[in-house]
Amino acid sequence: MKETAPQKIEDIEIRLLLEALYLKYHYDFRNYAMASVKRRLRQAREQLGFDTFSAMQERLLHEPAMLPRILGYLTVQVSEMFRDPSYFRALREKVVPHLRTYPSLRVWIAGCSGGEELYSFSILFREEGLEERTLFYATDINPDALHAAEAGVFAVDRLQLFTENHRKSGGKSSLSDYYQAAYGRASFDKGLRRNVVFSDHSLVTDAVFAEMQLISCRNVLIYFDRNLQDRALGLFKDSLARRGFLGLGAKESLRFSEHAGAFVDFVREEKIYQRRAP
Repeated sequence: MKETAPQKIEDIEIRLLLEALYLKYHYDFRNYAMASVKRRLRQAREQLGFDTFSAMQERLLHEPAMLPRILGYLTVQVSEMFRDPSYFRALREKVVPHLRTYPSLRVWIAGCSGGEELYSFSILFREEGLEERTLFYATDINPDALHAAEAGVFAVDRLQLFTENHRKSGGKSSLSDYYQAAYGRASFDKGLRRNVVFSDHSLVTDAVFAEMQLISCRNVLIYFDRNLQDRALGLFKDSLARRGFLGLGAKESLRFSEHAGAFVDFVREEKIYQRRAP
C-alpha cells in the first residue's frame, strides 16, 4: 500500500527521533523491528501528550528526565516468573545435570526486564543445589527495569500465576517459601539476589563481558531486525564456554542466523541450544 504524505512525514520524524536518542544518550533502537517501534512510539506520543514526534524529540534532547519515560515504552516489560514452565522444566531435567559438573557457574539473563526470569533461575538453582556456586548476571538497557529487578517486589495479584508456573516447571518446594507478602506486595528473599550482578548492557552496542555456562535471552530478539539478531547471537556465541547452553524464546530461532553452525539443538522444542566444541 502506497504511503500517504502524513505517513512519510511520520516515518521521517520517527527515524530522526531514534537518531537523536542514539546520538544524545547512546541507546540504539535504529535497527529494531520498525513496526514494533512505531507502535510503541505512537502509544508514547498519545499517552505523554505530544502532538508530533518532532515535539517529543525536542523534549527528549533538552530534558533528560524524558529519557526513562520514553525508554519505558520502547522496552516494554512483559514477563512472569517461570514463564513457559516447560522451558524451565527442560532446564531442570536436561541442562542442570551438565551444569553440576562445573565447580563454578556463570549465568547471564540478558534482557532481564523487571527480574521475573532472574528470580525464576535463582529459585531453580537453589532447589537444585547450584545457587552457592553460581554468579548470575542480570542485564537490561532500561535502568528503571534494573532497579525493579534489584528490588525484587511484585504485586500479590501476580502470585497465583507465578505459583502455578513454578509448580508446572517441576518446582521442589512452595513458591511461598521465597517471599513475604504484605500490603498488596510480595517481597522476594534478598538471598536470591546475593550472587547477582545487575548491569546496564545493550545487545546492540556493548561487547562480551564474561565467559558463561548458560545464557537465557527470551523474547528480546523478536524486536530486532535480522542484522541485529545476528549481532546479538554472535555475542552469545563468543560469551559461551565450550558446550555452554543458550535458551531463546518460543518464537525465536537460530535457524536463519549466520551463527547457526556454532550451535546444536539440545532441547529443540524449548529452543535450548548447546555451543559446539571448537
